[in-house]
Amino acid sequence: MPLVFLLYALFASVFTISKVGLEYTQPFFFVGSRMALAGFLMLLFQYLFRRGKFQVNKQHIWLIVKLGIFNIYLTNVYEFWVLKYLTSFKTCFIYSLSPFLSALFSYFILSEKLSTKKWIGLTIGFLGLMPILLSQGAAESEVGSLLFFSWAELSVMSAAVCSVYGWILLRKCVNEGGYSPFMANGMSMLIGGAIALCHSLAVEEWHPIPVTNLPTFLECTLLLILISNMICYNLYGQLLKKFTATFMSFAGFTTPFFTALFGWIVLSEVVGWPFFLSSIGVLTGLTIFYMEELKQGYLQPQEVETSRG
Repeated sequence: MPLVFLLYALFASVFTISKVGLEYTQPFFFVGSRMALAGFLMLLFQYLFRRGKFQVNKQHIWLIVKLGIFNIYLTNVYEFWVLKYLTSFKTCFIYSLSPFLSALFSYFILSEKLSTKKWIGLTIGFLGLMPILLSQGAAESEVGSLLFFSWAELSVMSAAVCSVYGWILLRKCVNEGGYSPFMANGMSMLIGGAIALCHSLAVEEWHPIPVTNLPTFLECTLLLILISNMICYNLYGQLLKKFTATFMSFAGFTTPFFTALFGWIVLSEVVGWPFFLSSIGVLTGLTIFYMEELKQGYLQPQEVETSRG
């Protein structure tokens, strides 16, 4: 059990480290350089030590490209751009609604049925999100809004949607394409990182690169690669051998609390009552939803999970 909390504490640190790094670089370059380097290192390891599995079928090229676009490029670009305007814990909180979004994807795309209790859980969870969405900081108001939501909030919601769709594409790569999760993630990171770097070249100023403090930038980049791409990915896979995927998903709701703690300590972010009020609502919805999952017997472990952050 301690390793489960360690995992989500490490996931939470990704948001804090990312926000620190963004003080010294631009979001597209930050995403591109980190993901391209991580993907290159993973593919190099695959080539050197698992050469027999280092093969790509031409029929799967478009699937892998889509994986890079949605799982890496769009997910992380939306998320990192948001971190310039939202607190780390608010970004993490909205992003942590992925289980709800995954259920809706399954309902609309995969035609999976949802029970009445699951719909109740989903509804309570989304309503519980309202207090933190309606509380906006000064930086957040700078980017404007659409109806009740700021563009920053809509951006992180888009990141969560792209992430969930990325899970579906990753499962296709593994189950239909026969690629290992390590190989599929390595290819997607390299592709998504390359796209982000091209985006950076088009819209960000390079003199010679968009970095104002190179040592701190490199420190944050290497920490993110080590924590998110290497440690968390492998630790999650190991924990799924001991705990069910349902339990792991439910335990993931501790991530915003760790992020709030780190944000308060490292970034001096103020955690107000909307965060705790929303936490109660979303946790209630999640509890109802996952209790129904347990009742229906959805306890099979999953071996595939996309990298976070």
